[in-house]
Amino acid sequence: MPIYAYRCEECGFAKDVLQKMSEEPLSVCPTCGKSSFRKQVTAAGFQLKGSGWYVTDFRNGSGGGAAAPTAPTADGGAATSTSPAPAATPAAESSAPAPASDAGKAA
Repeated sequence: MPIYAYRCEECGFAKDVLQKMSEEPLSVCPTCGKSSFRKQVTAAGFQLKGSGWYVTDFRNGSGGGAAAPTAPTADGGAATSTSPAPAATPAAESSAPAPASDAGKAA
């Protein structure tokens, strides 16, 4: 269950309340009894730090240490191989027509 921060707009009383998400927000201040108890917008109570966790971690079955982190590939997935990518073939580069030259045209 999340913890919500409340503050009374009349008397300034503040309180953190453990509440279900499905419960109605509190509105009556427990100190002054007025209906000016409002839920505040607060920052998340945790931070995500580090290089992350990958699906490939602990895949070797030992469960003792994490696998080496892998860099994301161009398509957004994680690279699983440590071998270098194959070089581009010259045939793929020469299949496109060469651009026309504008050097001989007058302006």
